[in-house]
Amino acid sequence: MRLIYFIFLLAFVGAVAVLAYENQNTVNLTIFNKSIDTNVPVLVGLTYLAGMLSGWTIVGILRRSIHHVLERPIPGEYARAR
Repeated sequence: MRLIYFIFLLAFVGAVAVLAYENQNTVNLTIFNKSIDTNVPVLVGLTYLAGMLSGWTIVGILRRSIHHVLERPIPGEYARAR
């Protein structure tokens, strides 16, 4: 089974490498009156990483919030707080 996963991983990495090689066009980005020239694969990779980091952050915040809402209070906890 590991061999099958490894073959799929190699196929995926190969497809990404071919797409990155074939799409080496330059893109001009303008943000806050600054202009940046970059390749399409670099732009796609940075966008993917930004989405991944923001997704992890949102999932972490939601997980902590749900855990905090669902945890049971310690008996007498609110009586001591007053």
